[in-house]
Amino acid sequence: MTANEIAEWMLNELKSAGILYQKDAVDYILKHYGESFIYVNDNGNQAISKDVKKIFKKLHGGRAAWERDGFFWGWH
Repeated sequence: MTANEIAEWMLNELKSAGILYQKDAVDYILKHYGESFIYVNDNGNQAISKDVKKIFKKLHGGRAAWERDGFFWGWH
């Protein structure tokens, strides 16, 4: 599985639900794609790899907003 496939999955989930929580995405990625796309950030939390997030950002083209306090992306 590639970072591109994961980013496309994230975009599809976000578009269909209108919101995508980081924890839900991390759990899904771990279960379906493995640990290589997850890392532990400075706060000690599991996070999505920077490569995946970079592709995801390109795919959504500014139509998704990260809500830092809620740890989710919202579609607009």
